Amino acid sequence: MAELYPWLKTFHIISLIAWMAGMFYLPRLFVYHCAAEIGSVQSETFKIMERRLYNAIMRPAMAATWLFGLGLAWIFSPGIWSSGWIYAKLALVVGMSGLHGFLGKTMADFAADRNTRPARFYRILNEVPTVLLIGIVILVVVKPF
Repeated sequence: MAELYPWLKTFHIISLIAWMAGMFYLPRLFVYHCAAEIGSVQSETFKIMERRLYNAIMRPAMAATWLFGLGLAWIFSPGIWSSGWIYAKLALVVGMSGLHGFLGKTMADFAADRNTRPARFYRILNEVPTVLLIGIVILVVVKPF
């Protein structure tokens, strides 16, 4: 198992970086999409960009992040589960996954020209993945409890 650990960790980090890139970029696309007139070439272009980002990058990266992360947790079992930080980290990762799902639903709303939220909402939403990521990294590196 020891020889598997660095590979799982490497692919977990790579997957996380790809997932986070999408989590940072998709709400920003929504900000710009809000300004595009429904049915315009620009609006249709945003729909394609959002769909490709979500389906080709974010979904597989999220799945891989979970897969490799659970693999790491399995290698460290049962010792890792006696620390509180892992439960807090998991709660934040579940929150990030929930946000991912919300972004997917929002993307579907934009695709159907049903967006009702202003650009300001998406500007604020764009900060949520950053806050979650900061919390996750602090928990993993510092292990405060």
